Formats: sequence, structure tokens, C-alpha cells
Amino acid sequence: DRDVTGVQTCALPISARNEAQRLPNTLARTVRYLEGQPYSSSVVVVDNGSFDQTADLVARTWSERVPVRLTGCASPGKGAAVRRGFLTSRAQFIGYMDADLATPIETLDVVMPLLRDCHAVVGSRLVGGAVVARRQRVHRTLGGMLFRAMARRVLSGVADTQCGFKFFDGDLARAVARRLRIDGFAFDVELLHEVTQMGVVVREVPVVWTDGGGSTLRMMRDGARAAVDLHGLARRRPA
Repeated sequence: DRDVTGVQTCALPISARNEAQRLPNTLARTVRYLEGQPYSSSVVVVDNGSFDQTADLVARTWSERVPVRLTGCASPGKGAAVRRGFLTSRAQFIGYMDADLATPIETLDVVMPLLRDCHAVVGSRLVGGAVVARRQRVHRTLGGMLFRAMARRVLSGVADTQCGFKFFDGDLARAVARRLRIDGFAFDVELLHEVTQMGVVVREVPVVWTDGGGSTLRMMRDGARAAVDLHGLARRRPA
């Protein structure tokens, strides 16, 4: 599966803002897993305005087989960071995951074979076979239910838009990234909406998911912004 042209098979951008506590374990597990795979890969940590030791710890992470590099993103928000990761990669497949590795990196055992035929494969906590090993706090669970109800106005056919484990054909990811505008929590909905608007079927796969805590999401501030973003997305959606 190694491409003699030098183009990597798989690139994994990770959006990070002040993730010095959670990122070391994520990088160690991810690199160890990828080193054992037959395909070439890289990890890109997109620093989204960190003022802790995030950049330093990335610089100290080294692997001969799996390059780990840092890139900056001046615009705040997960959406901006993921777009930056997509547009700076030439890999055959590109995907992103959360900095806390709530979805095990081993889920790629299922995702990578599917990407040979499906252009968009995303993790889901809401389809058959999924396991939630540790649930979120009650207020975040209720907030997630409300968000899904709003998201259904924009995007149908995808049960779980917010699971942070999504992988795409590289050309598709780069093309879609150029069409995206949302930087905040509703970014995932816009991304999947644009993918489906391009005629691509989104394949959901069940995951084992664990809430690691320490999320930078602020329910009132980010939830209100997400509601506004979803409303705007619904209004611009083609009839």
C-alpha cells in the first residue's frame, strides 16, 4: 500500500488548543498504531492558538515511520483547524479525530478498508453495534439531543454528526474544505452536508466511545453559536 510517488496513504489532522495534558497519550497511541500498519501515514497537529506546552510536546514526538508535525491556524475554532489540516495534505485519504482519542485509533481497522470503495466513512455512537463506554454529563447529553434535533433540519440520513472520527477520500476532503465557512461546533454538520450535496454517500460505522472529560466546549456560548450557524446553514441549503 505504499505509494511510490511519495504521496502518503493516510493523513490524520488533530485540532488542538491547549491540549498539553491530553495530547501526549493520544500521540503515543496513534503513532504506535500507525507504525504497525502496512500503509504510509502522518499525523498533523493543528495548533489552534494554544498558549500552553502543546507545540513543545509535538516537537518532542518523533517516529521514523510516521511523521508527526505541527502547523498553525490563526483563525479560532475546530472548523478552521480541520480545514487547515485538509488543505495542507496531499494524502490519498484524510481524516480527523479528537485530541482526547475518545474513539480508539484502532477503529481505523474498519475504516481504512471501507475507504477503498466509500469516499466518506464516519464513526457513529448511534448506530447498531456502537458502545458508549463512558457517557457525558447529563447537561451535555441533553444538549447533544437538542443539537441533533436542530441538525436534522439541515442533514438527514446521518445519525451522529458529532462523533470526532471522520475519514474521507483526499480529493473529496480538499474540495469540500474550500466550500466550508463554519468554524464552530456546527462545523461537522456543514462538512457532512456539503459532502452529501456533492452526491457522496456517508457511511457510518459503530465505534466504542469514551468521554474523556476536559472538553473545551462551553455549552452556553458554543451552543448558542451552533444554533445560529445551523439556522444559517438551513437557510442557504438548496431547496
